[in-house]
Amino acid sequence: MTILHLVAAARPNLPKIAALWRALRGDGAFCTPRILHTGQHHDDALFGQHLDDLGLPPPHIALGVSGGSHAELTGRTMMACEAAWRVERPALVVVVGDVDGTLAAALAARKMGIPVAHLEAGLRGGDWAMAEEINRRAVDAISDILWTTNEADAAMLVATGHHPLRVRAVGNTMADTLLHSLDRARARALPAGLLRGGYGVVTLHRAENVDHAPRFGDWLDVIGEVARHLPLAWPMHPRARLRMQSFGLKPPPGVRVLPPLGYLDFVALLDGAAFAASDSGGVQEEAMLLDTPCLTLRDSTERPMTLSSGRLVCPGTLVPSVAEVLAGAWPRALPVPLWDREVGGRVRAHLAELLAGG
Repeated sequence: MTILHLVAAARPNLPKIAALWRALRGDGAFCTPRILHTGQHHDDALFGQHLDDLGLPPPHIALGVSGGSHAELTGRTMMACEAAWRVERPALVVVVGDVDGTLAAALAARKMGIPVAHLEAGLRGGDWAMAEEINRRAVDAISDILWTTNEADAAMLVATGHHPLRVRAVGNTMADTLLHSLDRARARALPAGLLRGGYGVVTLHRAENVDHAPRFGDWLDVIGEVARHLPLAWPMHPRARLRMQSFGLKPPPGVRVLPPLGYLDFVALLDGAAFAASDSGGVQEEAMLLDTPCLTLRDSTERPMTLSSGRLVCPGTLVPSVAEVLAGAWPRALPVPLWDREVGGRVRAHLAELLAGG
């Protein structure tokens, strides 16, 4: 049986891998998928509790590599991947998204002559100051198979030299997993004191927003202004918590700080919110699918289609943008082609075609 390794580095990779896991483990399986966890996100709050929610098993291979600079994490992860693949060499390595562990696994596999498939290929934000922008472009450049979330990204990859048979618009595996899980998420209780439609959700973790005290302080000031109008729930990423402590900053009044949530609890929170204010690409997409207005706390985005029902905001425009949302002056999210429950099946079909020599 052909062995595939599905590489999970960070928490956002897990919902995307889950759709593939379900599809590849189905009836008539032609391959054996195994989950390889690099360790970039490793604690229970950011990784472990998601596995049960998503129906995923414990990783078959756990490298335990975390921490350090971008270069240190990438280098140590490459070395650990190489060692693992000398013991069990997969026929294909599937990497997801654009975190450092994704790039490291793709580089290690490629240098060992193992084919690489990039799930969520073709994303472009244009901001070269972001490590993720470098990672996603580099992974696309060295991947043998490129699976995109939409037709436009697939067309761009073909136009820039990738072979058409190796590029396939399969849709967004995030959507596949979210729709598969939505009924279970909606059965979860919201945190005590929060009423559906009566609160906003905040998430903030990117380096450009939380690694510099003045910038982080500006965001906290305007988040505090918003919290005067309605309660805000903030499942706080460990990075934001550590930076807040080191800078001597505090959450504003009216902001309810929550620990990192499991997958189903976070989907429930987002689904019940009046809006989301977030710098997470995954939250942008989830909010769009749930028709929850999303204010993206960034200067650019690699997911421009989310701006059809969302908006890029800076500290100076957050408060008036929230006012528009609460006044109802906000566009409804439209259905996105290929963002459905069939994404894993389309990936499976393309894999079967390629493995059969198509």
